[in-house]
Amino acid sequence: MSIQSACKKLVDEFRARPTLRAGSLITTVFGDSIAPRGGTVWLGSLINTMADFGISERLVRTSVFRLARDGWLRSQQIGRRSYYSLTADGREQFEQATNRIYGQPVDHWDGKWCLLLLSGLDTPTKEIVRQECGWLGFGPLSANILAHPSPEIAELDVTTRRLGVADSLIVMRGQTVRGEAAMRELARNCWNLDDIDARYADFVQRFRPVYKALSGKQAMTDRSAFLIRTLLIQEYRKALLRDPWLPANLLPADWHGGAAYQLCRNLYQDVHAQADAHLDTMMMTADGPLPPPSRSFLRRFGGLNHTGKVSHA
Repeated sequence: MSIQSACKKLVDEFRARPTLRAGSLITTVFGDSIAPRGGTVWLGSLINTMADFGISERLVRTSVFRLARDGWLRSQQIGRRSYYSLTADGREQFEQATNRIYGQPVDHWDGKWCLLLLSGLDTPTKEIVRQECGWLGFGPLSANILAHPSPEIAELDVTTRRLGVADSLIVMRGQTVRGEAAMRELARNCWNLDDIDARYADFVQRFRPVYKALSGKQAMTDRSAFLIRTLLIQEYRKALLRDPWLPANLLPADWHGGAAYQLCRNLYQDVHAQADAHLDTMMMTADGPLPPPSRSFLRRFGGLNHTGKVSHA
């Protein structure tokens, strides 16, 4: 399969889905491409760029309006043009997601658990905390206890402060003394690991042909690189942000998460530079093209070589 055919297959599969998740894909574009390059974009250039995914101008405008209404984006009018930027809350949440998506999987565990006791919260607040802390990887051991073996405490602090529960949520440390087999079974059910593993397996099956095509040293357009990179992160984050990143001794023996990470990292390394070249020509701010990627961008997946493959064929 040629790289152009593999790219077209990815886009066609995305466009053929019963519900075209325009808002979700625009969120991926902001997080993966716009946030590390200043965080602001002219709406018109976003509309032009999203057309390659089969997303209409109307859908882009509707999705961006909803993201602004939900507090992710803010708009600024300059003349007849609208520019959209991340809000402070939006940037904070993007940074949290970025640490998960482009970080390296956990390879060490000291056997201790972080426990959140929700008994001091009212019922509506409990539901919000369960949902928000779920994105950090916490799972429900019981109705009033969330647990995670190796959370990022700094991210937990940011989340609890943002939710206004820092003074009413009890955070404790614990350790499994015995019952390791039962703990593995509890983890499998508590975090629905079978579903997450199936998502990872599907991701690997979908993107492995693209990586094989690229490994054949075929020429690739900047546009194709951007389409691949965006859909790569779109699909990877759908599985990853459900993954609690449990240590290996709590995971099923045939876990696909490691293979998914390696594939995503290697493919991202191959396409990221040319994708940025496409952004240089397509995405505009009030001052011209997007600024260069931030230094932190080059630390994604353990370090990126920003020369990449350069071919505008």
